[in-house]
Amino acid sequence: MKITADTNTLISATFWHGASDKIISKAEIKVIELVLSDDILKEYSEVLNYEEIQNKIKDKKLEMQRTLGKIISMSTLVVPKEKLNIIKDDPDDNAILECAIAGNVDCIVSNDKHLLKIKKFQNIPILTPDDFVEKYL
Repeated sequence: MKITADTNTLISATFWHGASDKIISKAEIKVIELVLSDDILKEYSEVLNYEEIQNKIKDKKLEMQRTLGKIISMSTLVVPKEKLNIIKDDPDDNAILECAIAGNVDCIVSNDKHLLKIKKFQNIPILTPDDFVEKYL
């Protein structure tokens, strides 16, 4: 099964155990193919460097289970050929849809309200990490 995960799924899997971690762990052992794009990786890298995240790392002594390099090494990278303008309220979320189409994925995994509101895009279901784990793992 091929999936595209959004940034908050990747961030959750980086620091906390739970559904996102289960999903990304399956990608690490190649049970699931994680399909990402440069735009998603760029946002993931930026979020990791947010002051708020850096403070949480220090304050809560969070340990990074995964780094940018590890996420890249376990992923199939695609280059979307078309720019979409489907999500007007948060245009950056269109990168997830673009990646999913370019990678011909079976599912998008996200906790983003703008993406979840769509429910399905070009026959690709959009599920929360919890729903994905319940349905497929």
